[in-house]
Amino acid sequence: MRILVLGAGVVGTTTAWFLQKQGHQVTVVDRQSGAGLETSYANGGQISVSHAEPWANPSAPLKVLKWLFQSDAPLLFRPRLDPAQWRWALAFLAECTSAKAAHNIRQMVNLGTYSRSQLQALRAELGLDYDQLEKGILHFYTNPEEFDGALAPTRIMQDLGCDRQIIDANRAVELEPALAPIKDRIAGATYTSEDESGDARKFTQALAKRCEEAGVEFRYDTDILGFDQAGDRVLGVQTLREGHHETLRADSYVLCLGSFSAILARQLGITLDIYPAKGYSITVPVKNEEAAFKVSLTDDEYKLVYSRLGDRLRVAGTAELSGYSRKLNLTRCRAIVRRTAEVMPEAGDWDRAEFWTGLRPATPSNVPYIGKSHFANLYLNTGHGTLGWTHSCGSAAALADIIARRKPEVDFSFAGM
Repeated sequence: MRILVLGAGVVGTTTAWFLQKQGHQVTVVDRQSGAGLETSYANGGQISVSHAEPWANPSAPLKVLKWLFQSDAPLLFRPRLDPAQWRWALAFLAECTSAKAAHNIRQMVNLGTYSRSQLQALRAELGLDYDQLEKGILHFYTNPEEFDGALAPTRIMQDLGCDRQIIDANRAVELEPALAPIKDRIAGATYTSEDESGDARKFTQALAKRCEEAGVEFRYDTDILGFDQAGDRVLGVQTLREGHHETLRADSYVLCLGSFSAILARQLGITLDIYPAKGYSITVPVKNEEAAFKVSLTDDEYKLVYSRLGDRLRVAGTAELSGYSRKLNLTRCRAIVRRTAEVMPEAGDWDRAEFWTGLRPATPSNVPYIGKSHFANLYLNTGHGTLGWTHSCGSAAALADIIARRKPEVDFSFAGM
């Protein structure tokens, strides 16, 4: 088939790769000048099956209320006169039960485990280099209550086959000596040896190059305006490039536009519970090699993740539900620098931090939309939230199977199935 993929982030690019592997003629459309230049640009860098506890859990409502007027809060909800935001917020509250949280953990662990194996196979096949490290992910807790709260979700993950070990401060520092400055403050930790890290942008751009070599066409600098439709079929996508309008036609279409998927889908009468969760990151050069971490870290209390990318340190996290603005909030940027410098003062040149923000496409449950829409030839691969990098290869492989009318190899609640 001729398939049009909308979006050239890590999810759209991996989708294009797996579709062309099955013999389809694939075109990818994106408004940016290259692949991986929006949400995939400077994310946290983790391939984290162990990061499967959804934001919506029984402890979340009280935390959100506590953080409501705290400008540097890990999760900040800024109320707006926006029906989509309030609909999302109400759906989020409905997901905050123990039963629903456990169900969503199952979805994310299953998809994450499958996706990690697909990434590893793809890396071996193509010899991709993206500053990847296979040193695991270590979650550390400096608040005893946060550590206690992580034990039940960790055991659910263990039951699902995610080897997330519960460890003490001594073992945490043994695994990652860079945590030595705060050893006495670590209440507990977990470690998942099979998890990985790497630069999502480098991966996306390297894979886009391989896609082009395999015959995939990328149309960059192209705005997507809307759809032509008739009955239950999409007939084309209206685009604008350098002032020139064009309708691109294909046999099937895949929506991979992250936070903007919901806006475009509304034109077709499709309601996707996706809202942008603005995330922040800092990237700094390594200052002291001996003090810098190599194991990827997660600071759950502050909702931060740390990844080593060659001679750079990437620290990313927090979430701000405040609409589609990508304006930097320097208070939140400085809060990341402050916390990271407190944890490992000599690791990076914190005064040279490069700030970035991107819009993560969050669903209330943290579970993405993957599968068929109610249009016969429109498919969804969107809403991955903070785990787009983690879930990209598995989502793409599964969607390629769905389009080929094959049952995917992973146990997951796919859309339209």
